[in-house]
Amino acid sequence: MRIVGEPAFILHARPWRESSLLVEALTATHGRLGLLGRGVRGPKQHALRAALQPLQCVRLDAVQRGELAQLRNAEALDAAPQLAGEAALAAFYVNELVLRLAPRGDPQPELFDAYARMRARLRGHGPLAWTLRRFEHELLGALGVGFDFLEDGDGQPIDPAARYRIDPEHGPRRLLSDRGHGDRSDAATGRALLLLAESGDTPPEAEDLAGLRRALRPVLAHQLGGRPLKSWELMGDLGRLVRPV
Repeated sequence: MRIVGEPAFILHARPWRESSLLVEALTATHGRLGLLGRGVRGPKQHALRAALQPLQCVRLDAVQRGELAQLRNAEALDAAPQLAGEAALAAFYVNELVLRLAPRGDPQPELFDAYARMRARLRGHGPLAWTLRRFEHELLGALGVGFDFLEDGDGQPIDPAARYRIDPEHGPRRLLSDRGHGDRSDAATGRALLLLAESGDTPPEAEDLAGLRRALRPVLAHQLGGRPLKSWELMGDLGRLVRPV
């Protein structure tokens, strides 16, 4: 199968043998693709090599004959976000999450659009934690394993004043009182869940945002099959990204 002029985002690239690269890309119509770029690291391939950096938006040509497509060309469509510090760590986390959860060769146009929105937000100055929570929500929804957060797992409307734990298979479960539930640090407020359902630019308060991260973690861990992300370890459980930026 020939792939011509396919819009894609580069998720990861690593050296292979002396002059080639193994590339993972999220494409608009073919889903996640594994690509082999032969000779990309050669002395005359500076432009092509520059186009294969993580977060770069490209238009690529390839030939799919097996598990890995043979990359023929890639042209950068814009300038990738120039990120540093926490923003760079956030991008690393997002790319690792997509690599782990999005299957190869399964078209995911909603995920492609969600990634484009996330990438645009990383260029801005809003809270990184809110950018990540919105993307996690959109990613899970695109993969068919998310929740709309307008209702709890029993079909009752989310109460802004209540607190909820999120069961990976059942959805939000309301905590009925502050007594008898032990540690509630992994519970999200109804206010935060409703804001996440709206996916607007207005983030929850800092405390609500921190609880939302902790409440979503079991859902992500469940989908990851119990294998933690390297970025979780690298970023110290993402604790630095919880405070307002």
